[in-house]
Amino acid sequence: MTSLLVLLVLVLLSVALWQLTKIFDLTQVGKQSDDNQIANDNDNNVNGYLSFAFLAFIYIITIYCFANYGKFPLMSNAASEHGKDVDQLMWISMILIFIVQTITQGLLFYFSYKYRGRKGQVATYFSDNNKLEFIWSSIPALVLAVLIFFGLYSWTDIMFVNEKEEKPIVIEVYAQQFNWKVRYAGDDNVLGKANVRLIEGVNSLGVDLSDPNAQDDIVAEEMHLPKGKKVIFKIRSQDVLHSFYMPHFRAQMNCVPGMVTQFAFTPSMTTSEMRETKDMTEKVANINQIREAKSKKLVAEGKPGLDPYQFDFLLLCNKICGSSHYNMQMKVVVESEADYKKWLKEKTKLVQSVKTAVAEEAAAKLAESNPAKIDTTSVKKDTTLVAEAPTK
Repeated sequence: MTSLLVLLVLVLLSVALWQLTKIFDLTQVGKQSDDNQIANDNDNNVNGYLSFAFLAFIYIITIYCFANYGKFPLMSNAASEHGKDVDQLMWISMILIFIVQTITQGLLFYFSYKYRGRKGQVATYFSDNNKLEFIWSSIPALVLAVLIFFGLYSWTDIMFVNEKEEKPIVIEVYAQQFNWKVRYAGDDNVLGKANVRLIEGVNSLGVDLSDPNAQDDIVAEEMHLPKGKKVIFKIRSQDVLHSFYMPHFRAQMNCVPGMVTQFAFTPSMTTSEMRETKDMTEKVANINQIREAKSKKLVAEGKPGLDPYQFDFLLLCNKICGSSHYNMQMKVVVESEADYKKWLKEKTKLVQSVKTAVAEEAAAKLAESNPAKIDTTSVKKDTTLVAEAPTK
């Protein structure tokens, strides 16, 4: 009802303004008016002064934003070793853009005022100025070349990984609508082969269980990483184009169906260390203040309140991959190497998970066929094709 009344008031105001405009036009009948469509000196002067006013407005807004919102860091607390280089490149780009924008906007509006139209004034025409064109072409080209080469150097340094010498931890990241799964390579640090045609039941990643390298693979729905150890991610997609995005680690790579892409980095900060940084504690406190106010309203309405927010690293999808794209998140825990190894040791290997699932399925079928008499010793032997581990 309130929305209808607001809409009605807006319509009535529009009609009133339209009528006032008609009345004003009627009062001007018989008076002299300048209907000339050609701008005169007065028009040009007004536009010149307005240009300066708009320039002042831009600079005032810029100063105001720096004064009031400068406390919010644009980029800080990178949690990977290469993240500092990415942030540095971004800062250099933003500073250069700010300087160029400030100078060019000032010159643009200054010349708009200085060379505004005047009666009898004719513009000087010249076809070209090679010196001027050389200057305004070479300076941007030189600056962009430096930025591009710096960016290419940083990108090459990030992407080049010598797996034989550096021996990074190998983790597969598997994207599907609308969740993530990770597969750890196990003790041999080599991932077993996989194919989407082999996806069945517990084997949701389509791992080839006949491959010897797959015998110690571990599938998890939460990612754990050790601090200070290089990790190389082998990225696959089951269905559509996704994007492996970990903003705090300055990592992003497309997940393309039918091919394997990769990205590598070394975590430099644990989850607990990130939670204790000044920027993050202030951010979390601000979020919880908002959540607390919201909780009071929900409780007053008889609904459950919101739990306090606690920071966690997240793996996100940075492509709009479908209706539940926003749900595509995975918790990432960065911890000490000892804690990482302990967590990994507690996980069940994929091969064992498949064997257990097959045995349970066989027992369930037997129970259905003969519910009165169940002989657990008569459960069929697991025939899942699994390669024998090589004997030493």
